[in-house]
Amino acid sequence: MIDFDHVTRTYGPRTAVADLSLSIPRGELFALLGPNGAGKTTTIRMLVGLLHPSRGAIRVCGHDLVSNPRAAHLHIGYVPDEPCLYDKLTGREFLWFIADMFGMPRHLAGARIDREIEHFELGEFADDLAERYSLGMKQRLVFAASLLHDPDVLVLDEPMVGLDPRSVRIVKDLLAARTREGMTVFMSTHTLAMAEEMADRVGIMVRGQLRFLGTLAELREQMTLETTTLEQMYLELTAPRGTAS
Repeated sequence: MIDFDHVTRTYGPRTAVADLSLSIPRGELFALLGPNGAGKTTTIRMLVGLLHPSRGAIRVCGHDLVSNPRAAHLHIGYVPDEPCLYDKLTGREFLWFIADMFGMPRHLAGARIDREIEHFELGEFADDLAERYSLGMKQRLVFAASLLHDPDVLVLDEPMVGLDPRSVRIVKDLLAARTREGMTVFMSTHTLAMAEEMADRVGIMVRGQLRFLGTLAELREQMTLETTTLEQMYLELTAPRGTAS
Protein backbone atom coordinates (compact mmCIF):
# COMPACT_ATOMS: atom_id res chain seq x y z
CA MET A 1 0.00 0.00 0.00
CA ILE A 2 2.84 2.44 0.91
CA ASP A 3 6.37 2.13 -0.44
CA PHE A 4 9.34 4.42 0.22
CA ASP A 5 12.13 3.41 -2.16
CA HIS A 6 15.52 4.85 -1.12
CA VAL A 7 13.97 8.25 -0.40
CA THR A 8 16.18 11.20 0.49
CA ARG A 9 15.08 14.76 1.09
CA THR A 10 17.57 17.59 1.44
CA TYR A 11 17.23 21.28 2.25
CA GLY A 12 20.37 22.85 0.81
CA PRO A 13 23.29 21.21 2.61
CA ARG A 14 21.09 19.61 5.29
CA THR A 15 19.65 16.13 4.88
CA ALA A 16 16.27 15.81 6.60
CA VAL A 17 15.53 12.22 5.46
CA ALA A 18 18.32 9.91 4.34
CA ASP A 19 17.85 6.86 2.09
CA LEU A 20 14.53 5.78 3.61
CA SER A 21 13.23 2.42 2.40
CA LEU A 22 9.99 1.27 3.99
CA SER A 23 6.98 -0.80 2.94
CA ILE A 24 3.68 -0.81 4.81
CA PRO A 25 1.10 -3.42 3.78
CA ARG A 26 -2.66 -3.33 3.64
CA GLY A 27 -4.38 -3.26 7.02
CA GLU A 28 -1.34 -2.26 9.09
CA LEU A 29 -1.24 0.58 11.60
CA PHE A 30 2.31 1.89 11.47
CA ALA A 31 3.63 4.45 13.96
CA LEU A 32 6.62 6.64 13.11
CA LEU A 33 8.35 7.90 16.24
CA GLY A 34 11.30 10.16 16.83
CA PRO A 35 12.45 13.34 18.55
CA ASN A 36 11.84 16.81 17.16
CA GLY A 37 13.94 17.34 14.04
CA ALA A 38 14.25 13.62 13.31
CA GLY A 39 12.59 13.90 9.89
CA LYS A 40 9.07 12.71 10.71
CA THR A 41 7.27 15.81 9.42
CA THR A 42 9.30 15.81 6.20
CA THR A 43 8.43 12.14 5.72
CA ILE A 44 4.74 12.85 6.24
CA ARG A 45 4.78 15.81 3.86
CA MET A 46 6.42 13.73 1.14
CA LEU A 47 3.87 10.95 1.68
CA VAL A 48 0.92 13.29 1.12
CA GLY A 49 2.55 15.11 -1.79
CA LEU A 50 3.33 18.44 -0.10
CA LEU A 51 7.04 17.88 -0.74
CA HIS A 52 8.90 15.95 -3.42
CA PRO A 53 11.80 13.70 -2.53
CA SER A 54 15.22 14.88 -3.65
CA ARG A 55 16.00 11.29 -4.61
CA GLY A 56 14.07 8.04 -4.60
CA ALA A 57 10.38 7.30 -5.11
CA ILE A 58 7.21 7.06 -3.01
CA ARG A 59 4.26 4.96 -4.16
CA VAL A 60 0.76 4.68 -2.70
CA CYS A 61 -1.36 1.79 -3.98
CA GLY A 62 1.11 1.47 -6.85
CA HIS A 63 0.88 5.13 -7.92
CA ASP A 64 4.01 7.29 -7.88
CA LEU A 65 3.41 10.50 -5.93
CA VAL A 66 5.60 12.57 -8.24
CA SER A 67 4.70 11.25 -11.70
CA ASN A 68 1.03 10.44 -10.97
CA PRO A 69 -0.02 12.51 -7.93
CA ARG A 70 -3.75 12.71 -8.70
CA ALA A 71 -4.14 8.94 -8.84
CA ALA A 72 -2.17 8.55 -5.60
CA HIS A 73 -4.10 11.28 -3.77
CA LEU A 74 -7.44 9.61 -4.49
CA HIS A 75 -6.31 6.78 -2.20
CA ILE A 76 -5.10 9.02 0.67
CA GLY A 77 -6.83 10.64 3.63
CA TYR A 78 -4.77 13.13 5.64
CA VAL A 79 -5.10 14.60 9.12
CA PRO A 80 -2.40 17.27 9.70
CA ASP A 81 -1.04 18.27 13.08
CA GLU A 82 -2.94 21.57 12.90
CA PRO A 83 -6.54 21.48 11.58
CA CYS A 84 -7.02 23.76 8.59
CA LEU A 85 -10.64 24.82 8.02
CA TYR A 86 -12.56 27.65 6.40
CA ASP A 87 -13.92 29.67 9.29
CA LYS A 88 -16.93 31.00 7.37
CA LEU A 89 -18.14 27.54 6.37
CA THR A 90 -20.20 25.37 8.67
CA GLY A 91 -18.92 21.92 9.47
CA ARG A 92 -21.43 20.38 7.07
CA GLU A 93 -20.51 22.85 4.30
CA PHE A 94 -16.84 22.00 4.77
CA LEU A 95 -17.60 18.31 4.37
CA TRP A 96 -19.55 19.02 1.18
CA PHE A 97 -16.57 21.04 -0.08
CA ILE A 98 -14.23 18.07 0.53
CA ALA A 99 -16.68 15.67 -1.14
CA ASP A 100 -16.80 17.93 -4.21
CA MET A 101 -12.99 18.02 -4.34
CA PHE A 102 -12.98 14.24 -4.62
CA GLY A 103 -15.70 14.31 -7.27
CA MET A 104 -18.12 12.24 -5.20
CA PRO A 105 -21.67 11.90 -6.59
CA ARG A 106 -24.19 13.95 -4.59
CA HIS A 107 -26.21 11.02 -3.26
CA LEU A 108 -23.07 9.20 -2.12
CA ALA A 109 -21.56 12.35 -0.63
CA GLY A 110 -24.69 13.07 1.38
CA ALA A 111 -24.73 9.57 2.84
CA ARG A 112 -21.01 9.69 3.69
CA ILE A 113 -21.32 13.12 5.31
CA ASP A 114 -24.17 11.90 7.51
CA ARG A 115 -22.11 8.81 8.38
CA GLU A 116 -19.04 10.74 9.50
CA ILE A 117 -21.07 13.35 11.38
CA GLU A 118 -22.55 10.47 13.35
CA HIS A 119 -19.23 8.66 13.83
CA PHE A 120 -17.54 11.75 15.26
CA GLU A 121 -20.59 12.96 17.19
CA LEU A 122 -20.71 16.27 15.32
CA GLY A 123 -24.47 16.48 14.85
CA GLU A 124 -24.98 19.18 17.45
CA PHE A 125 -22.36 21.40 15.80
CA ALA A 126 -22.52 20.43 12.12
CA ASP A 127 -24.39 23.57 11.09
CA ASP A 128 -22.32 26.01 13.18
CA LEU A 129 -19.56 28.07 11.59
CA ALA A 130 -16.13 26.50 11.98
CA GLU A 131 -14.84 29.69 13.61
CA ARG A 132 -16.93 28.78 16.66
CA TYR A 133 -15.37 25.33 17.02
CA SER A 134 -12.94 24.41 19.78
CA LEU A 135 -9.62 22.87 18.76
CA GLY A 136 -10.95 19.41 19.56
CA MET A 137 -14.09 19.92 17.47
CA LYS A 138 -11.96 21.15 14.56
CA GLN A 139 -9.81 18.05 14.81
CA ARG A 140 -12.87 15.80 14.80
CA LEU A 141 -14.17 17.59 11.71
CA VAL A 142 -10.84 17.14 9.92
CA PHE A 143 -10.94 13.43 10.79
CA ALA A 144 -14.45 13.21 9.34
CA ALA A 145 -13.30 14.95 6.16
CA SER A 146 -10.30 12.64 5.77
CA LEU A 147 -12.54 9.57 5.76
CA LEU A 148 -15.34 10.76 3.45
CA HIS A 149 -13.93 9.05 0.36
CA ASP A 150 -13.08 5.80 2.22
CA PRO A 151 -9.33 6.08 1.57
CA ASP A 152 -7.11 3.03 1.35
CA VAL A 153 -4.40 4.92 3.23
CA LEU A 154 -4.90 7.30 6.17
CA VAL A 155 -1.97 9.55 7.10
CA LEU A 156 -2.03 11.06 10.59
CA ASP A 157 0.35 13.68 11.95
CA GLU A 158 -0.06 13.94 15.74
CA PRO A 159 -3.74 12.95 15.47
CA MET A 160 -4.72 13.34 19.12
CA VAL A 161 -3.83 17.03 19.47
CA GLY A 162 -6.69 18.86 21.17
CA LEU A 163 -8.93 15.83 21.57
CA ASP A 164 -10.66 15.14 24.88
CA PRO A 165 -10.64 11.58 26.30
CA ARG A 166 -13.97 10.65 24.71
CA SER A 167 -12.84 11.88 21.30
CA VAL A 168 -9.58 9.95 21.69
CA ARG A 169 -11.59 6.80 22.36
CA ILE A 170 -13.77 7.44 19.30
CA VAL A 171 -10.68 7.83 17.11
CA LYS A 172 -8.95 4.74 18.54
CA ASP A 173 -12.04 2.58 18.01
CA LEU A 174 -12.48 3.89 14.48
CA LEU A 175 -8.84 3.25 13.55
CA ALA A 176 -9.02 -0.27 14.92
CA ALA A 177 -12.20 -0.97 12.93
CA ARG A 178 -10.87 0.55 9.70
CA THR A 179 -7.57 -1.35 9.82
CA ARG A 180 -9.48 -4.60 10.37
CA GLU A 181 -11.37 -3.73 7.17
CA GLY A 182 -8.07 -3.28 5.31
CA MET A 183 -7.23 0.41 5.57
CA THR A 184 -3.54 1.20 6.08
CA VAL A 185 -2.69 3.85 8.69
CA PHE A 186 0.59 5.78 8.76
CA MET A 187 0.80 7.74 11.99
CA SER A 188 3.45 10.10 13.29
CA THR A 189 3.13 10.72 17.01
CA HIS A 190 4.89 11.72 20.20
CA THR A 191 2.23 9.86 22.19
CA LEU A 192 4.18 6.70 22.93
CA ALA A 193 1.36 5.12 24.92
CA MET A 194 -0.91 5.26 21.87
CA ALA A 195 1.77 3.74 19.64
CA GLU A 196 2.36 0.98 22.19
CA GLU A 197 -1.37 0.29 22.43
CA MET A 198 -2.31 0.39 18.75
CA ALA A 199 0.62 0.01 16.35
CA ASP A 200 1.33 -3.24 14.54
CA ARG A 201 4.86 -1.99 13.87
CA VAL A 202 6.85 1.07 14.84
CA GLY A 203 9.67 2.91 13.17
CA ILE A 204 12.02 5.04 15.26
CA MET A 205 13.70 7.81 13.29
CA VAL A 206 16.78 9.65 14.50
CA ARG A 207 18.54 12.36 12.51
CA GLY A 208 16.74 11.43 9.29
CA GLN A 209 17.43 7.69 9.45
CA LEU A 210 15.37 4.76 10.67
CA ARG A 211 17.15 3.51 13.77
CA PHE A 212 14.61 0.70 14.25
CA LEU A 213 11.76 -0.90 12.28
CA GLY A 214 9.60 -3.72 13.60
CA THR A 215 7.27 -4.86 16.35
CA LEU A 216 7.69 -4.02 20.02
CA ALA A 217 8.63 -7.64 20.69
CA GLU A 218 11.39 -7.38 18.09
CA LEU A 219 12.58 -4.13 19.64
CA ARG A 220 12.80 -5.75 23.07
CA GLU A 221 14.68 -8.70 21.57
CA GLN A 222 17.10 -6.41 19.73
CA MET A 223 17.79 -4.51 22.94
CA THR A 224 17.99 -7.77 24.95
CA LEU A 225 15.20 -6.57 27.23
CA GLU A 226 12.08 -8.37 28.39
CA THR A 227 9.73 -6.00 30.19
CA THR A 228 10.95 -2.54 29.26
CA THR A 229 8.25 -0.12 28.11
CA LEU A 230 8.27 1.53 24.70
CA GLU A 231 9.09 4.82 26.43
CA GLN A 232 12.23 3.39 28.01
CA MET A 233 13.37 1.77 24.76
CA TYR A 234 12.60 4.93 22.78
CA LEU A 235 14.66 7.07 25.14
CA GLU A 236 17.52 4.59 24.91
CA LEU A 237 17.52 4.61 21.10
CA THR A 238 17.12 8.37 20.68
CA ALA A 239 19.60 9.50 23.37
CA PRO A 240 22.24 11.89 22.00
CA ARG A 241 25.48 10.14 21.13
CA GLY A 242 27.75 9.88 24.10
CA THR A 243 24.87 10.16 26.59
CA ALA A 244 24.55 7.38 29.13
CA SER A 245 21.12 5.84 29.50
